[in-house]
Amino acid sequence: MVGGGRGAFIGGVHRMAAAIDGEIELVCGAFSSNPEKSRLSGKDFYVPADRVYGSYAEMIEKEKQLPEGERMDFVSIVTPNHVHFGPAKMALENGFHVVCDKPLCFDLDEAEALEKIVEESGLIFALTHNYTGYPMVKQAKAMVANGDIGKVRKVVVEYPQGWLSTLLESTDQKQAAWRTDPARSGIAGAMGDIGTHAENLAEYITGLKIEKLCADISTIVDGRLLDDDGNVLLRFDNGARGVLHASQIAAGEENNLNIRVYGEKAGLQWHQMEPNTLTVKWQDKPTELLRTGVGELYPSAQSHTRLPAGHPEGYLEAFASIYRNFAHCVRARIEGKKVDPVYEDFPTVSDGVRGMKFIYKVIESGKSEEKWTKM
Repeated sequence: MVGGGRGAFIGGVHRMAAAIDGEIELVCGAFSSNPEKSRLSGKDFYVPADRVYGSYAEMIEKEKQLPEGERMDFVSIVTPNHVHFGPAKMALENGFHVVCDKPLCFDLDEAEALEKIVEESGLIFALTHNYTGYPMVKQAKAMVANGDIGKVRKVVVEYPQGWLSTLLESTDQKQAAWRTDPARSGIAGAMGDIGTHAENLAEYITGLKIEKLCADISTIVDGRLLDDDGNVLLRFDNGARGVLHASQIAAGEENNLNIRVYGEKAGLQWHQMEPNTLTVKWQDKPTELLRTGVGELYPSAQSHTRLPAGHPEGYLEAFASIYRNFAHCVRARIEGKKVDPVYEDFPTVSDGVRGMKFIYKVIESGKSEEKWTKM
């Protein structure tokens, strides 16, 4: 692991998620850019002292020297945006597979360069757009792909939060500080942090690509350096229309990511805060509520369901689905076997490039007088 030391939020999430299915063991790490903090963090995580490193470069160099079967198999990168590219590049160039938190990189140039490095390496790369890991999201994707709701006509996706309704970054709140800092977060705030989740979810479920967009981007809280609210009109490559909004100043909202996909025959509705339910609104028959673990679902949904019906599967399990699938692919690669295609379902570096392009085009559109901007 690179990053995720004491005081980090997302590092703990990754460690818990990776451990859920018993497929992955944390064997080493450079948990902070501060060597002492890295050492103390490694002690917290029960990592052997001789495999806790002061930098990601030291970790990669020393792990590469260990015998195969003893050295690390892959690197998980859980740093702020501006420290994604360096460790990912070095890991790939030294033969290690990579899992990386989103967004992919600090800027589009880095993202496109990393995509090329992944392609040239032939190694496995996963991006943790974790909301794609929910069973009911996979059920929705399968229903769209199978033509159950007919041709997609309309997509409405939103991700409102309220935690940045005040100038929280002016306090000692670590998460607010780096997420609102252009030097560490990049050109976008809310649209880069959560808007990309909405974009990725819309493209994942529908199988469509955003072709054009028209954005209204705002910084509502005085003194903030990056956007904290955005509204985007979308046009997809099959002619479908869409609306996306992401906000971190929607007071009272928690993590209310939700999506509605309307086809010719029916509409699908999923809420992240009630993840075990997929609502199917038919044009010519009563509305259905599909539930995780109940009845016959598509294989992709069933294979990502861990618990009996009525036991909520949530954020950590969705994260874990990406790690489990990635682990199966890495294991198959090591053993020279073919992996079950159901485990090849996780976001890739190309999804990360799509997300970075979305960020750039949204900010470009928000500053432009032109109505539509091509993706």
